[in-house]
Amino acid sequence: MNAPPLLRVRDLHVSFKMDEGTVRAVDGLSFDLFPGQVLGIVGESGCGKSVTMKAVLQLIEPPGRISKGEILYQRDSGAIDLTRLPPKGAAMRALRGAEIALIPQEPMAAFSPVHTVGDQIVEAIMLHGAAGSRREARAQTIGLFRDVGISMPEQRIDAYSWQLSGGLRQRAMIAMALSCHPRLLIADEPTTAIDVTTQAQILALLRELQAKYGTSIIFITHDLGVIAQMADHVVVMYLGRVMEEGTVDDIFHAPKHPYTQALLRSMPNMHGETRTALPIISGALPHPFNRPPGCPFHPRCPDAMADRCATRVPMPVETEPGHIVSCFLHHDEAEPA
Repeated sequence: MNAPPLLRVRDLHVSFKMDEGTVRAVDGLSFDLFPGQVLGIVGESGCGKSVTMKAVLQLIEPPGRISKGEILYQRDSGAIDLTRLPPKGAAMRALRGAEIALIPQEPMAAFSPVHTVGDQIVEAIMLHGAAGSRREARAQTIGLFRDVGISMPEQRIDAYSWQLSGGLRQRAMIAMALSCHPRLLIADEPTTAIDVTTQAQILALLRELQAKYGTSIIFITHDLGVIAQMADHVVVMYLGRVMEEGTVDDIFHAPKHPYTQALLRSMPNMHGETRTALPIISGALPHPFNRPPGCPFHPRCPDAMADRCATRVPMPVETEPGHIVSCFLHHDEAEPA
């Protein structure tokens, strides 16, 4: 990529200090997102995907905090470190929604039930100065509803969230996220609570809108099928760390890390034998207060080497240009990333 990264995350640590101990939800995470790119972040539930995005938006609530690292966001005037901005300060509030927008997992919880969805989107547009008057903001909202495929937008703009179906609520949430034409859109499992047919429509809509506006997207999911459809570049996370990173072709056709390989094996295959059980990853995610020493995946890894994996944390190495893996199996054949 010739342009500098729009978002550069470097050695990010997010911890939660509890009575039982400290939970390291994100543990040394690094990745780049370039302008116009769709970055997929995949991993099992509890791997720190959503916490990472909350850190980008400075929405980590106590007892959680960003304990270390940088989140560099590239603006026209230069890069700024989002971790140094006060979470409730004017500078961060000006970025949220206007330049960095979020599509949350559950739109029913994101919309206020006592205000119409149209009024909430109009308020967001007015707050960030994207319209000169409420009449103009309302007209923009109707246009957004039309863009995201909501039928009868002139009537639906005055509906409450509980009057809309799950698919329509999700479309309205996408309209709100795009209302100020953000440069970065974070989609946190936007298809989790909707049926398969609506999910396909939402994914097609996001691809169409991304091509239309050139927005950079971070797509968080545990569904590798969604990643294959949406992403250009993929980050595989486990226990707050990057296990593997590369292009979508690298990850799906030449996976290097045993965790990535296990995730791919667990996907249903329409060409496979019928009435056979899907392969599963042995074991389970460790308790947050009982992280294993060494490589975090080694207790579940079929290729673990007791003398190395159980005692040392593997550093990321670049096996091929742009393909990075954190695994001792590849340390002898690659250079440090």
